[in-house]
Amino acid sequence: MLKYTELVMDHFRNPRNLGKIEDADAQATEGSIACGDMMTVYLKIKDNRIADIKFESYGCAANIATASMMTEVVKGLPIDEAKQISWKEIVERLGGLPQIKYHCSNLAVDTLRKAIKAYEDSTPRGVTNESIS
Repeated sequence: MLKYTELVMDHFRNPRNLGKIEDADAQATEGSIACGDMMTVYLKIKDNRIADIKFESYGCAANIATASMMTEVVKGLPIDEAKQISWKEIVERLGGLPQIKYHCSNLAVDTLRKAIKAYEDSTPRGVTNESIS
């Protein structure tokens, strides 16, 4: 049986930022071949910062907990800083994960980076969503 920290179980039972942003500036969906988990990350960007972030997940406790922690860590960060978050940082902030579940933290970070790339690809250089309105 896998042992999870109390913090992992708290994020699993009470996930932060769970849901969908209907008018998201970007979103991405990724899956893990290792276990079949799926995750979608939605971003709302303002002044080159992650103003809001939500996720939907089809997966295990570690998948949900790592996505929840990832959203808490990057919410409010400048995009460039959010891109630097590592799966190891997410695992450390959760107080650890069984090694066999590290791929869950990779999935959370990879999906975040894919959503940021989707935003950057859809936004002309030097233009923010505020200057378009």
